[in-house]
Amino acid sequence: MTDAWFITGTDTGAGKTLAAAALVAALRAHGRRVAGMKPIASGCEDTADGWRNDDAVALAAASGLDVPYALINPYAFPAPVAPHLAAEDAGVDIDFNRIGQALDALRAQADAVVVEGVGGWRVPLGQAGDVADLACHLALPVVLVVGLRLGCLNHALLTAADIGRTGARLVGWVGSAVQPDFELAGRNIDTLRRRLPVPCLGILPHAPGAAPEQLAQQLDIQVLIGAPPGA
Repeated sequence: MTDAWFITGTDTGAGKTLAAAALVAALRAHGRRVAGMKPIASGCEDTADGWRNDDAVALAAASGLDVPYALINPYAFPAPVAPHLAAEDAGVDIDFNRIGQALDALRAQADAVVVEGVGGWRVPLGQAGDVADLACHLALPVVLVVGLRLGCLNHALLTAADIGRTGARLVGWVGSAVQPDFELAGRNIDTLRRRLPVPCLGILPHAPGAAPEQLAQQLDIQVLIGAPPGA
């Protein structure tokens, strides 16, 4: 089975898209055909081709595969608000089965799929559940992106603990320097390395405009690609 991972974050703005695109590039550097996926996106632009989300477009560009946008981003909502509210305003019920079908279609065209969640781990998605429920429905191992800023220790440890409680499998974490002037960043990273129960895959610098291929050099993904396919 095609490898796939679910990318979640400690909060909105933690750097999930940056990390997901870097992971796509890192996998491609190891010879994989990789698809990026953003199942649910709120905050989209109306284009000649329909509603488009910047994060989903970035993942598509990083992957380089020619696949329909509707598979990459099955639910694209105009308003930049919480996804369950955006869905309500659009008169849409988010269907996890539809997302699963899109993921299956991407898996048929790629060796690996990087699936980026929306917001944090417990963001509501409507009657179907929340982000945690979606990750469990898709049965994907989870990579946690930690936005390195004041409060990140609490957010990271609580999120990691809840991932375990849901039955999902946390397989690694990535630090993202979202606050370049974060005092004692190194010591906070050391604390996270000691306290989180999974390996650190890398620390992404604060580098606006950096290409995913550049950021991929900061990642060590051996723990991911060394696992059995589909694990």
